[in-house]
Amino acid sequence: MIYQFRSKAGPDVIMLADLTQRIFDILGRSLEHRGILTVEQLPPLITALETAILKDLEERSKSNTAEQENTEKPKLADRLGQRAYPFLELMKQAKAKDEPVMWGV
Repeated sequence: MIYQFRSKAGPDVIMLADLTQRIFDILGRSLEHRGILTVEQLPPLITALETAILKDLEERSKSNTAEQENTEKPKLADRLGQRAYPFLELMKQAKAKDEPVMWGV
């Protein structure tokens, strides 16, 4: 399934279900077919996603140091920061312009 996130504050963001579910798990929200992130909800959600991205980077750094010689490097597409960046930016733009983020509408 594909989710399309919209806000008057920025361009639409399209994500596959696996990434969307991962992000919504991080945000502590259930993923519905349609919904809204209100302006009031955005600040703690942005902080939660940024914290998860930093934690992912730290874990990958530790993992890469320990396994530097033996294994291949993780694929860039697997990095949370890279995959979640468009959605994070949409939330930041929406917060800055006091606009909600909606999907499924």
